[in-house]
Amino acid sequence: MNKTQLTDLVAKKAGLSLKDARRAVNAMFSTAPREGIIATEVARGNRVQITGFGTFEQRKRKKRMGRNPRTGESIVIPSGKYPAFVAGKTLKDRVNR
Repeated sequence: MNKTQLTDLVAKKAGLSLKDARRAVNAMFSTAPREGIIATEVARGNRVQITGFGTFEQRKRKKRMGRNPRTGESIVIPSGKYPAFVAGKTLKDRVNR
């Protein structure tokens, strides 16, 4: 399912106009600065926990050694942050049903 399909389904299930559903989906999932609630909070280092569905959070990766696949040369990969999602128990149970 892509974003357009999700928007159509939200409009249908919630009884919203397509325009209102698009605004609601963008408010939650947009990655543009200061637009999407989830991306904004995770970028700030906060967790977004939706009980039963899952948790979005920011994790840190330590500096590590890697290898340039083209030359085989060893390189240092710097530390960094990355987004992570952990599925909730209810979602896991629904998928495994």
